[in-house]
Amino acid sequence: MNQWLAAAPAFLMLAAGTPAFSQAGGKLQMNVGTVAPEGSPWHTVIQKTRDEWAKATGGGVALRVYAGGVLGDEVEMIRKVRLGQLHAVGLSAVGLASIEPGALAFGIPMLLDSYEEFDYVRDRLAPKLEALLEKRGFVTLQWSDVGWVRFFTKTPVRTPDDLRKLKLFTSAGDPEAERLYKELGMQAVPLSVTDMLPSLQTNMIQAFDVPPLFALLDQSFALAKHMLDLRWAPLPGATLVSRRAWDKVPEEQRAKLLQLSRAAAERERAAIRKLGEDAVVELQKRGLKVVPVDAAALAMWRSEAEKAYPRMRGRLIPADLFDEAVRLRNEYRARQGRK
Repeated sequence: MNQWLAAAPAFLMLAAGTPAFSQAGGKLQMNVGTVAPEGSPWHTVIQKTRDEWAKATGGGVALRVYAGGVLGDEVEMIRKVRLGQLHAVGLSAVGLASIEPGALAFGIPMLLDSYEEFDYVRDRLAPKLEALLEKRGFVTLQWSDVGWVRFFTKTPVRTPDDLRKLKLFTSAGDPEAERLYKELGMQAVPLSVTDMLPSLQTNMIQAFDVPPLFALLDQSFALAKHMLDLRWAPLPGATLVSRRAWDKVPEEQRAKLLQLSRAAAERERAAIRKLGEDAVVELQKRGLKVVPVDAAALAMWRSEAEKAYPRMRGRLIPADLFDEAVRLRNEYRARQGRK
């Protein structure tokens, strides 16, 4: 139990007037924001990256990390990066998609069944995504896992029609995604992720989809005590730095710092995945009810997801990246002797 308490969100005071970028005595300081709760494994990855950078540069390049969304939600932090008020940001695929829609190709609903499939697809798509992000002014420092998205609801949900009866949280800032949800008959309520808890309390929303570990760390599960036992989609994340800030790092240090960033994320990957599975057990100890999915219900959810694919392709996700994700999934399954 102590590990969960230690990873609980903590309020971080942000002093007014923090300099956007400091460069004194040949030393650089970059400010990094994330909505990941302070002490969470995603926060830990960035902290370990910070420590590795400090060691490799003799303190010449320092990262100052602001966790728990104290600098705003993902869309707001991206805006601050573009204005030069923030230099780097840890994002989920939802935040990444507000920069480059192709990031959603990693998490097409019900396309992937396992981390093995996910790794195969991501490892081969990531270079293309990184090139697209760089064209938009961002350098990808590292990729991370957030976990498998599952539906948390105030009342038990077993089928897509059950979910249609509830007001469902969706991330604000993507009107196309909101329209798609509504076309599929969902009662989508677009909100900032920082407004999700208050909206659950007031019944403005009655359902949301996040990885179990996130629901445990931010305590949102306490307001929605039912979880559908369905892996809806994997949710990756990444830490990005603005090209403008990255160019201030001495050129001879960049390759090493990039390598250290990726190694830090890779070292934590297995632990984060295990924590994600352990989180379900811990949530059940705290009163969460896991709603089983039988074969008939699973077929309904798969049909529901696949029905949305033509609407997603070329509309939410660039057609070439959507097609490549499907092709890579099929390629992996063929190698494993699966259809």
